[in-house]
Amino acid sequence: MLRMSVDLTTQAVALQQVKAQTTAQYTILKKQNEMEKMAIDMVSAVAKSAPAPAGQGTRVDKYA
Repeated sequence: MLRMSVDLTTQAVALQQVKAQTTAQYTILKKQNEMEKMAIDMVSAVAKSAPAPAGQGTRVDKYA
């Protein structure tokens, strides 16, 4: 009977370790996603605020 108790305890500890590892991985992935979104937002803001090149992009020439 003692052997069964030790096995259950070992399984419980292993499950806690897996849970902790999964939580850590999820947290890391979430943070990476947030950082990527911030980088994309910064690049997008710079691209939108840049003036159009001379002779391009300010209006459509319907007669061309």
